[in-house]
Amino acid sequence: MRVVLPDGRVLDSMSNMRKDNTGYDLKQLFIGSEGTLGVITDVSLLLPQAPTSVNVAMFGCKSFEDVVQTYRLARQSMGEIVSACEFMDRTCMKAVNENLSLASPFSDEHPFYFIVETSGSNQEHDMEKLEGYVARVFEEGVADDGVLATSKEQAGRLMALRENIAPALKQLGYNYKYDVSLPIKQMYSLVEKVGEKTVGEESCISVGYGHLGDNNLHLNLVTPTYSTQVLGLIEPFIYEEVAKLRGSISAEHGLGLKKANYLKYSKDSGVIDMMTVIKGVFDPNAIMNPYKLLPWK
Repeated sequence: MRVVLPDGRVLDSMSNMRKDNTGYDLKQLFIGSEGTLGVITDVSLLLPQAPTSVNVAMFGCKSFEDVVQTYRLARQSMGEIVSACEFMDRTCMKAVNENLSLASPFSDEHPFYFIVETSGSNQEHDMEKLEGYVARVFEEGVADDGVLATSKEQAGRLMALRENIAPALKQLGYNYKYDVSLPIKQMYSLVEKVGEKTVGEESCISVGYGHLGDNNLHLNLVTPTYSTQVLGLIEPFIYEEVAKLRGSISAEHGLGLKKANYLKYSKDSGVIDMMTVIKGVFDPNAIMNPYKLLPWK
């Protein structure tokens, strides 16, 4: 990585060696710093070979507990080839079906859906593992229905159901979006708690989907139009609930301006103080992306 600092100096650590245990790994300071410490101008990336065998299966489950068990069976049965584990709830599926005309592969509606993708280099080996996994899922009764893609096109259609949830929900109204990390068992409980918190609000919908294998929940609350009253009900309530479970208030998307003052729900005061010290060392005049990432009130 090559970075230009606020005072004009250039930090050059463009080595492409996978192992380099020679002092502080400074590039890690800039990864996720949202431009508050310097400007990244160059990076050296290790690109893996594209897989030659990609398979997708989707299941309908009656509870989130069953979704979790379906995921665990995937890790146990196909660990080395599992490349994605996604889930979505009933409302998400309905949104993509009705708003984007993307058809569900199931004739019946299910409370939850789980998608698993495998990526490898031997189609025969991978399909054998996947078929064994599917059989085990139904033997243990953790899914009520399932479909295994038999072509690249069908696999793409299954993944599109998950990948198009955001634009489908946008058509329902104003979206309050939250990107959090939680222990897998408790992930969907936050969606339910937010739903209970806003039960008195007219046409308020709480939905959840995300990257189950990464503990990453995308919690969306949808109202017909923006409401300060609804926002007051869910913030900082959502961050407080995340903190109780020692999760993260931002799993993927960063803090930016809107979440900077909520950092305390993910990091203790000692960590925030040290982050502030680091900011002062690199950018004493606070000219790099001010008011972002660190608390500013």
